Amino acid sequence: MAPLQVDWTVLMRDEFQFVLAVLVLAAGLVAGYVIGRLNKRLLVAAGVPDAVERTPFERTAQSLGTDTVSLVARLSSWFIYGVVVLIALNIAELLNAQLFWSGVLTFIPDLFIAVLVFIVGFVVADKAELVVSERLRSVKLPEVNIIPRTVKYTIVYLAALVALGQVGVDIEALLILLGSYALAIILFSAVAFRDLLQSSAAGVYLLLNQPYGIGDEVRVGEDRGIVQEIDVFVTRIEGDGEEYIIPNRRVFEDGVVRIRD
Repeated sequence: MAPLQVDWTVLMRDEFQFVLAVLVLAAGLVAGYVIGRLNKRLLVAAGVPDAVERTPFERTAQSLGTDTVSLVARLSSWFIYGVVVLIALNIAELLNAQLFWSGVLTFIPDLFIAVLVFIVGFVVADKAELVVSERLRSVKLPEVNIIPRTVKYTIVYLAALVALGQVGVDIEALLILLGSYALAIILFSAVAFRDLLQSSAAGVYLLLNQPYGIGDEVRVGEDRGIVQEIDVFVTRIEGDGEEYIIPNRRVFEDGVVRIRD
């Protein structure tokens, strides 16, 4: 009976590959942790926590026990972890080399960028909604309430398009839908904000010509009182303990009477 032959070269090669894969995995885990911590510090130094404060995305993240900055920092760490695991598997020959180089390593960075774009787009959309809401807070017209949400979902949609395009999804149909959406927004705005546009045009005229001013007693239709404020969209008058918020288009439609004692 022939003695059992052991190919020590193969065993040493396999052992070396296994040890190398473990070392690469360990170094990658450390690098991912360090990069995540560094990114978090950079984001904090850049003022990102203040920028995303009060946004719905930040509140959602906090309800899950984290925050936007930590989530983005962890995302960079997870990306490093994922790439390192795949590299270690490839070194140990547990992953098809052709699949690894031609597919995985080209898809993972695109997926990382796509997720990052979507998160950033969502945060920017939330912040834009807050900014627009604050700017329009003084406009006491019901039509303006839809503007902040329209801005938000438009930004989210654009971010989703970029993210899907990054991972190779055919977005031609979505671009056509975007064009239809933009056309619908224009038509809806022309109808829904007709009164708003009329009020703003009337407000510009009133501010330029000043037929009445703050402190004057006026009557617009059946509303009578002292003018408290005039802006582009509305005129506020106060009388008999009540405040009347009158769209400027009504000033033109009903006429204004300035009362002299």
